[in-house]
Amino acid sequence: MRGPVLPRRRAVLALAAALTGLAGLAAAAPASAADQTVPVAQLMAEPPLPDLWMGSKDAPVTMIEYASMTCTHCAAFHAESWPTLKSKYIDTGKVRFVLREFPLDPLATAGFMLGRCAGPDKRNAITDLLFDQQKNWAFVDKPVEALENTVKQAGITHDAFEACLKDQALYNKVNAERDAAGKEFHVDATPTFFINGVKHPGELSVGDLDKILEPLVKS
Repeated sequence: MRGPVLPRRRAVLALAAALTGLAGLAAAAPASAADQTVPVAQLMAEPPLPDLWMGSKDAPVTMIEYASMTCTHCAAFHAESWPTLKSKYIDTGKVRFVLREFPLDPLATAGFMLGRCAGPDKRNAITDLLFDQQKNWAFVDKPVEALENTVKQAGITHDAFEACLKDQALYNKVNAERDAAGKEFHVDATPTFFINGVKHPGELSVGDLDKILEPLVKS
């Protein structure tokens, strides 16, 4: 679902009522979706938002994840598979990884905006926090209020929260990131991964990751 572009005079906060209940719309692509290969150079072309890479720039594997902050499958991947991916492959220099924004609703857009407003050094910590506590803010009666209370744990004040969600230019860039992925790479659900250019739609288990990555890091 794609939310409307907000007028400059109004914050995303003003859409709190409209956001209620939207978070549950995130979904994973069906497992039967055919893999697709995209040239790595095309994937690496400058996106609407600057990439915040993790891992060695010389890693043999480049891995891109398109996710939505309100996607339950994305949160499950983050909880169950991400720790192994990071420790076994990213921290050891085998995989270079980046998370790109693909919000499926306005609440997810707001979550990503807050990550970007926190700055490059804190963005991943914000997305980690929001995935870890997704059920506490994304699926509640007052999601915007719950979102603010959640990011307070990372030091984001009320004034900073409001200022961030009034940033029309950032709002447009986050959604442009999603739109570009849909148009150029045919991403239509989350999570979707590109591993050395090969598209892998849907949540990946630790076993899936090992099966895909081991031949690539040993080649």
